Amino acid sequence: MLKVITNNTANFFKKIGFDIVEFIKENFGILIGFAVLCVALSIISPAFLTESNILNILRQVSTNANLALGMTLVIIICGIDLSVGSIVALSGTVTGGLIAFSNVPITAAVFAGILVGTLAGVFNGVMVAYTGIPSFIVTLAMLNIARGAAYVYTGGQPIRVMNEDFNVIGAGYLGAIPLPVIYSFIFLLLTAIILNKTKLGRHIYAVGGNKEAARFTGIKIKQIEIFVYTFSGFLAAFSGVVLAARMFSGQPTVGNGFELDAIAAVVLGGTSMTGGIGKIGGTLIGVLVIGVLNNGLNLLNINSFWQLIIKGIVILAAVYVDMMKKRKEAQV
Repeated sequence: MLKVITNNTANFFKKIGFDIVEFIKENFGILIGFAVLCVALSIISPAFLTESNILNILRQVSTNANLALGMTLVIIICGIDLSVGSIVALSGTVTGGLIAFSNVPITAAVFAGILVGTLAGVFNGVMVAYTGIPSFIVTLAMLNIARGAAYVYTGGQPIRVMNEDFNVIGAGYLGAIPLPVIYSFIFLLLTAIILNKTKLGRHIYAVGGNKEAARFTGIKIKQIEIFVYTFSGFLAAFSGVVLAARMFSGQPTVGNGFELDAIAAVVLGGTSMTGGIGKIGGTLIGVLVIGVLNNGLNLLNINSFWQLIIKGIVILAAVYVDMMKKRKEAQV
């Protein structure tokens, strides 16, 4: 029975373009590093491998997983999205405010919050596609716009939302599994299918690999760019609503540094900052590495300021390794 289940699982993942054997080969280095990190933390802190802590890690990484999925597509087309953390804050505060202050039905409030964040992503995509302004500048501007809008909307104060039907969206469970983990798993499958099994996914890789060559083959570059940034905005907006439900409040300060964790996870997962290369399986491992690292540093009572330094070093090291791989490939 176990063999049948294993084979069926392997076949399912192959159908969506995920080969477990290839996944292990491509991510062998980071998988070894991840295993060493887990073993070290389990030895140093007995609380690390407890069921409650594992579920806590999965719940915590769900937000970064969503952001990293969108960020993977953005980086594959050789872009960057610095606005995701601010979109998280804006969407969460809009939804919370509509429920707490305006008595808007929960479904409508959730839709409005997601729509606001998605439109921010559309704006990013349109500006990048039609103005030629670098994505770094466009999304940096949106980082400030969305964050400022969240502060203006809330007056700089958290919006308390004590509505059980809303709170269950972020704090509920399906069996023993937190709902945010379920959402992330669904988005993981969706993104894997888009990249591996659709013409859109092939076009995304083509644009990132060589934009001019993609243009000559008839690929509509602008549409691809708009889709990618819209998708990133949607995932950030959805994450903001879920996070607000989990925290029982919409907070304008939430999401600071979320873009840093998302970029770190994507780069650690093997997605090249020069575009055209990247897989969702690698991003997933990168998300888990960042999540376990954050959790371990908290369990060890490492100062939050030092945590920022450590994550910055991790990003720098990951990009350096990517550059070395590129140089070796060019020499072959």
